[in-house]
Amino acid sequence: MAYRRAHAPKETRNQRAGRVASLSVSEAHAFTKKPVGEGRLLEGLGVEGDAHSGRTVQHRSRVAIDPTQPNLRQVHLLQSELLSELEKAGYEVGPGRLGENVLTEGLDLHALPTGTRLELGPDAVIELTGLRNPCAQLNDVGEGLMQRLAYRGEEGALVRRGGVMAVVLVGGNVKEGDAIEVALPPEPHVAMGPV
Repeated sequence: MAYRRAHAPKETRNQRAGRVASLSVSEAHAFTKKPVGEGRLLEGLGVEGDAHSGRTVQHRSRVAIDPTQPNLRQVHLLQSELLSELEKAGYEVGPGRLGENVLTEGLDLHALPTGTRLELGPDAVIELTGLRNPCAQLNDVGEGLMQRLAYRGEEGALVRRGGVMAVVLVGGNVKEGDAIEVALPPEPHVAMGPV
């Protein structure tokens, strides 16, 4: 049965809400994406016109391993608060610069559990699948950026701050300024790992 927004259980709704700060797309397999202001999410595929859209893996490193794997990385989300932090540290970053499709505002994406559903705008629904695993290409944006987004925490575990990945459950138009509603999965919650 397909997910329908009107049938999301009220007990899983979270009062935390955010907004879409930017939407970015790249037709080519490039690290940086171009802000477009508005676009369309396609059910089971990703962002219309984006090189990473598809039912099976589209990231070149994943395709080289097994091109038949399901695409759990259809949409890349990043929180604008991270960009603000990086700008204060001297990095030249802005919407799409770190390869994200959706830049959010007002949500701690990394604190959400696997399976969290985000309702973007009037129609679209995505489900968080895991963490983006930061790669060395980040250092092309600025020296030492990789180490700011992937480092060992106090207890020795690897901390990843490069955003989260999602799949599209329900397609729809998304634009800057759209509200984001959060629907948590049933407990027990599972922390996101890299996908």
